[in-house]
Amino acid sequence: MKHVLKGDGRLGHDLDPRDRAPQDACGVFGVWAPGEDVSKLTYYGLYALQHRGQESAGIAVSEGSRILVYKDMGLVAQVFDESVLGTLRGHLAIGHCRYSTTGSSVWENAQPTLSSTEGGGLALAHNGNLINTPELALRLPTGVIRATTDTEVLTFLLAQDRTKSIEDAAAELLPQVKGAYSLVFMDEKTLYAARDPQGIRPMVLGRLERGWVVASETAALDIVGASFVREVEPGELLTIDEQGVRSRRFALAEPKGCLFEYVYLARPDTTIAGRGVQATRVEVGRRLAMEHPVEADLVIPTPESGTPAAIGYAEQSGIPYGQGLVKNSYVGRTFIQPSQTIRQLGIRLKLNPLREVIQGKRLVVVDDSIVRGNTQRAIVKMLREAGATEVHVRISSPPVSWPCFYGIDFATQAELIAGTKSVAEICESLGADSLGYISLDGLTEATTLPAERLCRACFDGHYPIPIDRDNVGKFVLEAKA
Repeated sequence: MKHVLKGDGRLGHDLDPRDRAPQDACGVFGVWAPGEDVSKLTYYGLYALQHRGQESAGIAVSEGSRILVYKDMGLVAQVFDESVLGTLRGHLAIGHCRYSTTGSSVWENAQPTLSSTEGGGLALAHNGNLINTPELALRLPTGVIRATTDTEVLTFLLAQDRTKSIEDAAAELLPQVKGAYSLVFMDEKTLYAARDPQGIRPMVLGRLERGWVVASETAALDIVGASFVREVEPGELLTIDEQGVRSRRFALAEPKGCLFEYVYLARPDTTIAGRGVQATRVEVGRRLAMEHPVEADLVIPTPESGTPAAIGYAEQSGIPYGQGLVKNSYVGRTFIQPSQTIRQLGIRLKLNPLREVIQGKRLVVVDDSIVRGNTQRAIVKMLREAGATEVHVRISSPPVSWPCFYGIDFATQAELIAGTKSVAEICESLGADSLGYISLDGLTEATTLPAERLCRACFDGHYPIPIDRDNVGKFVLEAKA
């Protein structure tokens, strides 16, 4: 495993590096399938989950006697190639693609994490964010953990008492763990999966012809040819080995699925709670048109995040849908740092207007969310310069006014534009002719789930798991150290 230094002079994958879109913690994948090429299955599963984390990627495999982990900084396709995957042989594997929400973006914090003891090894990958990490870390001997992530703490806590089986250790530890966690972990012979009692982050179980798969989203099952079985239940621990799948409940389910998964985080071809994400986003667009109608000539999305809602808005309003902005799909994490001259052009690195489409038109521009507002401000300016006579911004989520402590790297409340400004003030800041957000009730109803089964904290400030503000934050373990 090689070490890649942080700070490679690369742009982020967002439209505007100064205005990062909301980032989820990670994507996780696990497979138990004797006779299958599990490292390649995991590679493709992570490839399907790449949108959930682009900072690092890793795979752990076992052939029954030892666990081997390979991980590095970068995208899945940058970290792994045929030669690397050829060395990762076994009958079970777990994988991870990371966006850091606890701990810096450095190689040491890449996952899966690994703990080796006399009793054997344990590898673990985690999607979510814990809120009692410092308290859990105090249970470990000083100096035992090398990384600064909540995942490392969990791994060593699970591995430290090998008088118990991994399954029993997990059933004892997990009720004491607070926050959001969808976990895949493994010893040399068995795959495990667990989901927090609130089920904040998604996790599903799939069936292969010769094995089983667990993953963050159903889209990852599709890409490896696994059939969807069911969602992993909140408060459930799964054990998968040659005896099949065993389920054990370690806590009562109190479902509070993340509402923002529907807005932005999940792939549109993923299914959550029995409903396709694409269908939900189109329905949100329809409701947005009913709540915030406007006379206009064309509805255009901010590609690709605003596309489904823009389709719904156009269908409901009767205003034609069109493509007014072209996105350069090849500008991403490998794009060379721009010169000062190019940097001043800002968003044009990734978006450029179709002048002949938008010139002289009254536009409705649909996007999924506004974090700081830099991206939308630049888009409005660019569209006006290209000849748009009016620009009406419509957002398919309510104002994001509160930070997330459960696995989305939202800015602090002071940095969130909706945390400090009214809708009218935001509209003025963007330079738009009007601004309309979907209502919280409208978004909730589009999911078909009742409000009490959803975490809506980033929109309403009501956190389903109480937060100790002194013991949370991306660098909480580094600060303690």
